Amino acid sequence: MRRTKRLARVLLTMTTALTSLAALSACTDANTASTPGGKKDTLVLGSTADIQGWDPANQPSFQGWPADAVYQTLTRFDALGKPQPDAATKWEVNSDNTAVTFHLREGMKFSDGEPVDAEAIKVGFDYQASHGGQAARLSDYKATTPDSMTVKLTSSKPDPGIVGMGGIKVASPKYLKAGNLNKAPVGSGPYTLDAAKTTRGSTYTFVKNEDFWDAKTFPYKKLVVKVLKNQTAALNALKTGQIDGTLIQQSMYKEAIASDLRVLGMRGNTTRLLLMDHKGEKIPALGELKVRRALNMLFDKKSLAKDFYQGRAVPANQIFRPGSDAYIDDLKDPYPYDPAEAKRLMKEAGYEKGFTVTFPLFGGLGMEELIPVVAQELSQLNIKVKQKTLSGPTAVEELLSGKYPMILWPLGNYGDSKQDIKDYVLDDGIWNVMHQPDPTVTKLWDRFLTSTGQEAKEIQQELNRYTIEQAWNVPLAYPEGFYAYSPKIRIPEMTDSNALNPRLWDYK
Repeated sequence: MRRTKRLARVLLTMTTALTSLAALSACTDANTASTPGGKKDTLVLGSTADIQGWDPANQPSFQGWPADAVYQTLTRFDALGKPQPDAATKWEVNSDNTAVTFHLREGMKFSDGEPVDAEAIKVGFDYQASHGGQAARLSDYKATTPDSMTVKLTSSKPDPGIVGMGGIKVASPKYLKAGNLNKAPVGSGPYTLDAAKTTRGSTYTFVKNEDFWDAKTFPYKKLVVKVLKNQTAALNALKTGQIDGTLIQQSMYKEAIASDLRVLGMRGNTTRLLLMDHKGEKIPALGELKVRRALNMLFDKKSLAKDFYQGRAVPANQIFRPGSDAYIDDLKDPYPYDPAEAKRLMKEAGYEKGFTVTFPLFGGLGMEELIPVVAQELSQLNIKVKQKTLSGPTAVEELLSGKYPMILWPLGNYGDSKQDIKDYVLDDGIWNVMHQPDPTVTKLWDRFLTSTGQEAKEIQQELNRYTIEQAWNVPLAYPEGFYAYSPKIRIPEMTDSNALNPRLWDYK
């Protein structure tokens, strides 16, 4: 399963090398793995967003530590999106990128005692092909089992990122078939949920699975994830030793450093408006190119970076991560700030009176503060913004359902930009929520499928230019995210390919 940035694995999802602001502040890593208050072998993480249930088909990669704890994947991915062994020890891709064969690790078991074998993977894949936000895309694949420890995934069309299918989360077939996925999850990951010490919406406690094949990579015998949606409260909890790490806002950076905490600086997302109703099926105005271009000209991105992000952001004129193949280095802002021109375009398009849009949001992502700022700017074009908070086990699925064709979100970007194209540009992309086909995109992608080297890079940039010309997004800023953590733990490397937060295996 493809992972999204920022919530829908997503959440959900810029520079390849992460900047450690702690290092710039002359901080050094400790050599012992213990937590505040002398609680050795326990790692306590603060999460600014609650989980949306245990369904493996709806797990975010952004702050996805509970899912990382209980669910194994066929492959993990490093900071550049390169697959690494997990449940699969090796894999092969056929010559035309239409099939990938995974060879499973021997001796693995789910927490209910059932074997992690090829049939279990097939059941899980078939489940996710009909459930969750990725179902439409996964339905193009067929899972087969050449033998008990081999799984083959076959697509009807070439997919250069087909190995990314190794990111599917593996759950027990009995658990999936039982139907109630809000009960304690049954996976084969490095931890199991301690239901007796878990309070939904507040605290999730996990006990180490000592039989996990890579148990040494997870040094803590107990993992606790505390939901602290208020980031001021989260930082105070970190300062007082109640937790070991948490995401913090830009405004909290100096306070964290002054409190002798370590801080990682991360540039892994683009705050953007997604304008995915290109044909105006739900919001007729978005079917007009002039309207989409007007929206791009409405925002003073420099002021947004300076004032809202307090200088901890760079104005964005494209959605891809700087340094990735699709990113255009010398691109001048194609839609410079010009509210008067934006109003003129709206009038020409016949939408001078504006329209109403509903922005979905999840708590704990900073959207509550950003939406009013964006709504104020949109009001200049007589666009009225409503808000809808999504929660519960179907929240991610609803977010990606197409119900909200205009979405404001700080989405993560992969180091490998073809993954971004698959998620945001192709008509079956999970964040291309309206799934409206475009012949130019199809033509360019078909060329890309048989290209290599410089040609492949140039085609990715052509796709980037096309989406800019068609104004499918309003890129606003490349904000710098911050992760603060106790000097009593180590994070020697952050391997999240979305550069949004440390992964569970990064904590030492």
